[in-house]
Amino acid sequence: MIVMTKDTMQIVREQDVVPFRNRVREMCTKIGMSLVNQTKLITAASELVRNMLKYANGGKVVLETISKNAQAGIRLVFVDEGPGIADIHQAMRDGFSTGKSLGLGLPGAKRLVNEFDIKSATGEGTTVTIIHWKNGR
Repeated sequence: MIVMTKDTMQIVREQDVVPFRNRVREMCTKIGMSLVNQTKLITAASELVRNMLKYANGGKVVLETISKNAQAGIRLVFVDEGPGIADIHQAMRDGFSTGKSLGLGLPGAKRLVNEFDIKSATGEGTTVTIIHWKNGR
């Protein structure tokens, strides 16, 4: 995999969400991603960034345009130093929530993107990596 561009954004308050979403949209447009695939990626990214704000008081996101086998895509890495997720398997189930939500965030985000990886340790934070390819495959 080749990283073509790389940027990092700090997400520490609600006002950081719109500029973040706009940056993701710009990157999608630059590689020629369809509107449907842009919407999927931005929806997943919005959910993950809001989780980072809600459960970890923010963090950072590494935004990359990538290429693999002549296929362009966007990789987003969400890193926080929050409380971590005690049971990732349970957190990835629809309907599970430690907050007052529907519990669709993490599993919903996973369904919207092509690749999804989550690593978390209690007391150390969480890192979620998502990739969405230009052609959605």
